[in-house]
Amino acid sequence: MDAHTRSDLVVVGAGAAGLATAIFAARTAPHLRVRCLDGARRVGAKILVSGGSRCNVTNREVTERDFWGGSSRVIRNVLRAFPAEEAVAFFAELGVRLHEEEDGKLFPDTNRSRTVLDALLDEAARLGVAIETGHRVNGVRRSGDGFELTADSANLEARAVVIATGGRSLPKTGSDGAGYDLVRGLGHGCVETTPALAPLVLNGDHAALAGVSHPAMLSLRRDGRIAVRLDGSLLWTHFGMSGPVVLNLSRHWHRARLDGASVEVFMNLLPGESFESLETWWLEQERERPRAQVSTILATRVPAAIAGAWLRDTGIAHDLTMAHLSRDDRRRLIRALVEAPLTVLDSRGYGYAEVTAGGIPLEEIDPATMQSRVCPGLYLVGEILDVDGRLGGFNFQWAWSSGWVAGHAVAKALS
Repeated sequence: MDAHTRSDLVVVGAGAAGLATAIFAARTAPHLRVRCLDGARRVGAKILVSGGSRCNVTNREVTERDFWGGSSRVIRNVLRAFPAEEAVAFFAELGVRLHEEEDGKLFPDTNRSRTVLDALLDEAARLGVAIETGHRVNGVRRSGDGFELTADSANLEARAVVIATGGRSLPKTGSDGAGYDLVRGLGHGCVETTPALAPLVLNGDHAALAGVSHPAMLSLRRDGRIAVRLDGSLLWTHFGMSGPVVLNLSRHWHRARLDGASVEVFMNLLPGESFESLETWWLEQERERPRAQVSTILATRVPAAIAGAWLRDTGIAHDLTMAHLSRDDRRRLIRALVEAPLTVLDSRGYGYAEVTAGGIPLEEIDPATMQSRVCPGLYLVGEILDVDGRLGGFNFQWAWSSGWVAGHAVAKALS
């Protein structure tokens, strides 16, 4: 990059949202000089590690109900401008076919994240987008009708700027939160951030359960009241818990703690069952199989390792038969199955979080264009905004949708 460079559009950040914005802007107005800057030596690190290195590109159905954070109306408008089916068609254009897996998740047929990243980079190159790595932008300021940016030792001028620097999750990939300072310097506020989609650390020793997976429903209480209930697959680990239902709950735990609320988490090992329904089933088992061991009966409903751990914690002998299980012990065990308290100490933090909760308030952007209401000519896309989706391709869809809206809008404005 020259010491002083002029561009029509500079996109700061070459991740999913940044590449999408640059591509859609260049497609809409091919004559524009579009430059995409990234501080990393190699772009797309978060794309490459996502989805177990398979990249969960989007989901079969994506609505504002799959997201938390700011205004659901704003989120809905952005998603509707470029919905999931159009994202599927876009990637098909680029030669990336997708297939559906559980819960509507869409992955590339190659099952390789590299396929997705290479397709985006190839399309950017075809359109003449200049992608320059190893150029960390550390300053953006208004200058006349445009902007002046400083990137390491170079200065750039741009008619418009898109900030697509991500949040604070997975900082090893380059998302260290620096973009928030750039945007604050241009007059924006910022909703305090926390990790989201992060594994949870529990009190106690759970090594014996590490690797065990099962369905569960998790309930989070704020100041004694149920704030959220989520169900899905749970995975026990040496430090506590992971799996989709845990990752989805983590943002709610962090936000409640951030608000200073008293937070409690409870687990139902048998989603769909209540104390009453489970007691009815248990009494039927006692009548039908009085000589069977309690552990055997319990292992028909939960993994054997879980059955053993729950019996130990409730003080019930492993070889006790159903006929000898007292009413009090039965009820104590059932309560432990449908409402087990979990002492959450923390999450594993930004280093393991897949996304960031919090960020630039949605009220400060125009959802029809992604342009700042505070600083004309500035556009904000992707994770830097106060939007975080649940697990399943939703955060990538937010990147594609917000990138499409911003790319089209900025191209039309500059033309």
